[in-house]
Amino acid sequence: MSVPIVRTIAGLRTVVAGWRRSGANIAVVPTMGALHEGHLSLVRSALQKADRVIVTLFVNPKQFNSAADLAAYPRTEDEDAAKLTRLGAHLLYVPDATEMYPDGFATTVSVSGVSESLCGAFRPGHFDGVATVVAKLFLQTGADIAFFGEKDFQQLQLIRRMVRDLDIPITVVPCPTVREADGLALSSRNVRLSPAERAVAPRLASVLLDTAAGLSNGSPVLPTLADARAAILSAGYREVEYLELRGEADLQPIASLDRPARLFAAAWLGETRLIDNVRTLPSPVLVDKPLGHAFTRADGHTATPAFKDELVGSGKRYP
Repeated sequence: MSVPIVRTIAGLRTVVAGWRRSGANIAVVPTMGALHEGHLSLVRSALQKADRVIVTLFVNPKQFNSAADLAAYPRTEDEDAAKLTRLGAHLLYVPDATEMYPDGFATTVSVSGVSESLCGAFRPGHFDGVATVVAKLFLQTGADIAFFGEKDFQQLQLIRRMVRDLDIPITVVPCPTVREADGLALSSRNVRLSPAERAVAPRLASVLLDTAAGLSNGSPVLPTLADARAAILSAGYREVEYLELRGEADLQPIASLDRPARLFAAAWLGETRLIDNVRTLPSPVLVDKPLGHAFTRADGHTATPAFKDELVGSGKRYP
């Protein structure tokens, strides 16, 4: 039996009300579709922790900065539904833009302090769109628990802040970044890479991991980041939008590694913008063991030797 699909708020709430009457605990996994193993790992985690799992599929126009980018975003509802059916998700919620933003819609959720930097500096309004749609999805589904990947770490922290500030009764669960065997973080945008670009793409993760190791071993922040930026460009990326070390809890820039941090990067490979981040901790501790989790590989196995329990300063290089 295929995963049930609902397209209206009323239909969604009817299903949820029935689950509530039976005492079910409900999880939500918000997505924009084009599901890959990263999304599916979130669904698996949700299935382990909740009685009922709702996956939402909505390509949110309010978080795109260009009409061309919105139009180019892959839409694969049938394939997504088939994947969710195989996993055993309980409901797929697929509202259209009119359902989500009816005539007269005029409210925006803006989360100050975590949305202005990094991706927010290059994509004005993006995080307002993210916060607005996620707040609506939380209210529409009435879920108890929500699952988000650490690959979009700034987004994760923004949603945590929004939930805290607005007293939304939902638990936000972070899940580890899922990577290809060569280290490339999974993204729906990876399909846009040419074969030559795909061969270069893993160097972003490689440089970040090496840089995190150097910082943890005491390398000065600014020169080390400058070297990393040069390494990304020399690998074949055409532009580095940002490469920054920021505190993990508050996303504020830090000049020395004296607390848990994240090394964030966004770079253009051809016409594709890729982002990644690596957890960076003072030595001698593990780099990029995200919030107590090991990495998950795209084939479903836990981590890869290059990323699992990578000891800072061990001298290992990620290929």
